[in-house]
Amino acid sequence: MDRAPGGCYNGGSMGVPGLLAGAVWQQSRNSRKEQMMSSMNRRGFLKSTAAATAGTYAALSSFGLTPSVLGANEQIRVAVAGIRSRGGAHVNDFNEIEGVKVVALCDPDKQVLEQGVAGFKKKYNVGDGEIQGYADVREVLDRKDVDALVIAAPNHWHSLMTVWACQAGKHVYVEKPVSHAIWEGRKMVEAARKYNRIVQAGTQHRSCPAVQEAGRDIQAGKYGKVQWIHCSVLHARATIGKVTEPTPVPAGIDYNLWCGPAPMTPVMRKSFHYDWHWQWAWGDGEMANWGIHYLDDVRHMLGWTDVPTKVVAAGNRFAWDDDGQTPNVHFALMDYDGLPLVVDIRNLPDPANRGGQQGALYQGARGGNYIQCEGGSVRISRGGGWFHDNDGKRVYQYKGTGGSGHSNNFINAIRSGRREDLAAEIEVGHYGTTICHQANVAWRAGKAAPVDEVREAMRSHEDAADTLYAVLKQLDGNNVNLLQKPFVLGPALTYDRKTERFVGDNAERANPFIKCSYREPFVLRDEV
Repeated sequence: MDRAPGGCYNGGSMGVPGLLAGAVWQQSRNSRKEQMMSSMNRRGFLKSTAAATAGTYAALSSFGLTPSVLGANEQIRVAVAGIRSRGGAHVNDFNEIEGVKVVALCDPDKQVLEQGVAGFKKKYNVGDGEIQGYADVREVLDRKDVDALVIAAPNHWHSLMTVWACQAGKHVYVEKPVSHAIWEGRKMVEAARKYNRIVQAGTQHRSCPAVQEAGRDIQAGKYGKVQWIHCSVLHARATIGKVTEPTPVPAGIDYNLWCGPAPMTPVMRKSFHYDWHWQWAWGDGEMANWGIHYLDDVRHMLGWTDVPTKVVAAGNRFAWDDDGQTPNVHFALMDYDGLPLVVDIRNLPDPANRGGQQGALYQGARGGNYIQCEGGSVRISRGGGWFHDNDGKRVYQYKGTGGSGHSNNFINAIRSGRREDLAAEIEVGHYGTTICHQANVAWRAGKAAPVDEVREAMRSHEDAADTLYAVLKQLDGNNVNLLQKPFVLGPALTYDRKTERFVGDNAERANPFIKCSYREPFVLRDEV
């Protein structure tokens, strides 16, 4: 194993379960000064919180009590954790929804936090009492007046923040990928169920009309039986560079809080922000950064209720000698109950496309899903797509928005109190993210292999073999010497849906990646 991976309503609107969940979280907190506890005390508190709340909910369930819901005119108060990039967009999106007010911003980067708070005050003309900033998400969860937490922190924080928020009686919107490992995702589902919270995954394509309509047509058999799927992300990214010694943590960042459950190791990358995506302790590579959107679309459009059970993957970090650990070329052949799925992730430029400055193309597109049916193919990417007949002619257009109504969908579900109203309920997000983790695990469990072995692993499906051929051409155009930097080929793996673990041959090579290790006191417990 190559890493240590690492609502509560105001006034009369507070339902009984929400009130008690919040009360459990708030026990022994009369003032902030009195809450200055050691990390050991806080660990004990979190354990007692989970136990006490579990008992509360068991008692409520025995009486058949369910949460009350927020009326259409009642204000929903939101906090956003992680506000530098995607989170900054969430701050504006949620605050501009009628009946919603962002009241707290959270980020361990002091500069980002101060700029965020100041910018919010200026844009919305509010004072200190209407928006507050925090470095520690636990202080946000202490607030009785926060109904929902929006999580846009780095991947390694997603699961723990979600579980803590559910325990504190908050609803949650958590960005993709929802988890940093398969086991974490299941804990998030368990927490949402146990504390009866509304938890939305940030896979916003679930709210896109194009994907929804295409899914209805495909599942209704409009184009005949689905034969195979090609899912691709073909971006051209740049190297993240290489350092020879640890770089200082930027001034103002509380590195302990930034790392949280992940290892607090020296920073070995030039850019502190964003480039953590390409290091396993904190990120999950392009497979779960962008691949999650289109892989979740596959589940959505085909009506899959679970995840593939067979996977083999290959690739490597080619052409770049940098501090990234995740592959920049990563392709996998998966099987869902006999239906082949080819996953094709490439971050290198393609010399054959637009002067070599752009990524590769698949059937003329730079990414998305190509779903081959008996009567033609559905080709969908962000914002929409077309159905093509078997001669390649465009026949019907699917018009979309990319999922612009996803935040509103979350708020509407909080008001209704029905998780069934969510476009991307947390279990849906868990399964979509699991496919990404399956592909990552299949690669991480692998070892160096010559091209002939990779070709043999992919030869069972024509599109997988064709993808390898396209990859080889692109690598040659990038002057990659496969003798010096060979493919990493993973073993053929079988996944058990019930236990959410790999089984059979090679399982011992894969299962160490199912769960992260955690750093006290930021530990995701077995019992949530």
